[in-house]
Amino acid sequence: MTDWKAQLTALLVVALLGGSATAQDPAVQRLNESPRHHEWVGVKYGDRTVQTLVVFPEVKDNVPAVLIIHENVGLTDWVRSVADRIAEAGYIAVAPDLLSGMGPDGGKTSDFPSTNAARDALYKLPPDQVTADLRAVADRAAKLPGCSGKLAVGGFCWGGSQTFRFATNRPTLKAAYVFYGTAPTDPNELKKIGCPVYGFYGGSDARVTSTTATTARQMLEAGKTYEPIVYEGAGHAFMRSGEQAEPDNANRKAHDAAWKRWLSLLKKL
Repeated sequence: MTDWKAQLTALLVVALLGGSATAQDPAVQRLNESPRHHEWVGVKYGDRTVQTLVVFPEVKDNVPAVLIIHENVGLTDWVRSVADRIAEAGYIAVAPDLLSGMGPDGGKTSDFPSTNAARDALYKLPPDQVTADLRAVADRAAKLPGCSGKLAVGGFCWGGSQTFRFATNRPTLKAAYVFYGTAPTDPNELKKIGCPVYGFYGGSDARVTSTTATTARQMLEAGKTYEPIVYEGAGHAFMRSGEQAEPDNANRKAHDAAWKRWLSLLKKL
């Protein structure tokens, strides 16, 4: 079959199934097919409300909650799909939209006209507001129905850095999972961490990965647990790019290995 005929056939199949090209994205497909309960919760503190996605697992016992911090373009479908996968593994997934109230007409990530606009707004967020948002959401997460009171945190890219930083602000966390994010540069901040920190890095992401040796030394000097793993050949954001339709082989391998490691680490909670 010629290329144009194959493409036409694919489009007809999608149309007959009532879908779209966008709907074939793995993240969107997962969200559309998920049997788990997803709900939006408005976490209020002071005069601010943080719109937060909560995904509940189908379990009979109380379980830990995992706070998920999004990338630098906000709470996208992909991050929501990560939350669904965490819930599928048996944990309550809590994913705050830290761009809540920052979008057009006071909207959130989905209200921005483009990812570039969302990224520009995110880099203008006051660090104190980010910390306050995360604290409020963490407080709410620990009190959710079905939560055991244990809380861990994980994040990607900008969210990975915020994960490391939040670990310095909440010593009661049980674990922090940093995906290609950098650590705070002040060694005194690292001394405040009360949980193990697990790092996931791409070998071809020198901007971030080159900082891990210094971080490892500083964490060791502070008497803290830091276990970074570098996936050779993988680039930045391999967790997202590694699950696309035709991913780079190194990113795909890193994605699969990192998910396996993360799910194994979660069992320690």
